[in-house]
Amino acid sequence: MQNSNRGDNDNKGNSPARVVVSVGQHHTKPQDDVRTVIQDARDEAYRIVKAAEEEGRKIREQSLDIEKRIVQKEEDLDHKATQTAKAQTQLESEAEAYKEQEQELSKVRADLVKKLEKVTSLTVEEGKKLILENLQAELKNEVAKGIKEAEEEIRQTAKEKGREILVNSMIAGATDWVAEYTVSTVKLESEDLKGRIIGKEGRNIRAFELATGVDVELDSDIPEAVRLSSFDPVRREVARVALEWLVKDARIQPTRIEQLVKEAQELVEKDMSEAGKKAATEMGLYNVPQDALDRLGRLKFRYSYGQNQLIASIETSQIAKKIAQEVGADPMLCAWGGLFHDIGKTEMEKEGTHVQLGVELAKRWNFPQEVTDAIAQHHEDEPFSGIIPIVVHLADAISGARPGARHEAVEDYIKRLTDIENVALSFDGVDKAFAIQAGREVRVIVEPKVIDDAGIVILAHDIKEKLEKELTYPGQIAVTVIREVRAVDIAK
Repeated sequence: MQNSNRGDNDNKGNSPARVVVSVGQHHTKPQDDVRTVIQDARDEAYRIVKAAEEEGRKIREQSLDIEKRIVQKEEDLDHKATQTAKAQTQLESEAEAYKEQEQELSKVRADLVKKLEKVTSLTVEEGKKLILENLQAELKNEVAKGIKEAEEEIRQTAKEKGREILVNSMIAGATDWVAEYTVSTVKLESEDLKGRIIGKEGRNIRAFELATGVDVELDSDIPEAVRLSSFDPVRREVARVALEWLVKDARIQPTRIEQLVKEAQELVEKDMSEAGKKAATEMGLYNVPQDALDRLGRLKFRYSYGQNQLIASIETSQIAKKIAQEVGADPMLCAWGGLFHDIGKTEMEKEGTHVQLGVELAKRWNFPQEVTDAIAQHHEDEPFSGIIPIVVHLADAISGARPGARHEAVEDYIKRLTDIENVALSFDGVDKAFAIQAGREVRVIVEPKVIDDAGIVILAHDIKEKLEKELTYPGQIAVTVIREVRAVDIAK
């Protein structure tokens, strides 16, 4: 058993190497690969040549087609050129014929003119003149009638348009209530309070007058009221508020008076600021300086002929804005000018008219020039510089003239105008005097033989001086002296 196993092992170790060949595997020769590549190249070359020949054929066909179209267009152009030449020849022939006809007509016309001159014994110029004169005579009445009708239509249209603008403006500015003139009075619960207001030896009333700058009137005719008087409406309002607080407060003494007056001043200042801001906002003005708004609010406590000045300014602004929209002016600038046109009335302690003081304030606040001009010209103290001052002037006149706006007895109004005219008539050489613009201007007509051109300047100054000394009036009065010289002759 052992020998047999060893023989088997020897056979395994000494066996010869085996070569395994896979059945079906093919090995190509190099010559066959070269033939295949060459054949493929020949086929590709043939395809390229055929494609090039086809492309060349298409290009030749396109070229032939383009050539045919060019030839056709050339033939069309030749045909059109031939037709154009024929038409030109025909036009030249017709023009020559027209020229011959015109020459014949000119000869006929000349013969007719000669015959007409011989018959009428008139030259051509004389004939033209005669025809024109006859035509003008016939058309004169018709032209005059047409002009008159056109003027009447324009006048009626302008009247209706003006009435419409004014009515719409007044509607836009009409308030729901009429401002009434009020007196600054404080009602008392009993007459005994007057003694407490006066204080021991009058120290309370003196402290109150000193702190407020107003005069306190304890009129016996009005037992249960105290009247406050001052040229400054703001001071009067501060005094009214402070006195009402004092009446309700049991402590009436100088220290308490000063404290309440200070608090009343702060309250009134705040009230004025809010009133000015509200008025500007109502008119759509948002870029107004705060100082200007505070100053505008001071008009809340000022009255003129019973008309509250802040309400009058708002009303003027509303009317000016509406008129501006109707006539094509700038509505915001007109509203601005209308709201601040009387702002000079807040300068109570300075000399000058409210127009002059208002212009100074407008320049200080850097208002637009159109607004400054509107303030300066709303009483025609200066010539109008544009449409905006005119609109503001009209709006102010409408606001003051509407029914219920101002309270003044008719008798007092007539007397004031009469006094102004009488002052002017009191000077030698004055022929006539007319108070116009509600007493804001007096126009004086002098006798030219008595007063010369230099004398009217002196007369205007003298009338102004006498008006200031003898009369009391609101605002200012413009004195206009007119000297008219006429030369009349009569042609017979």
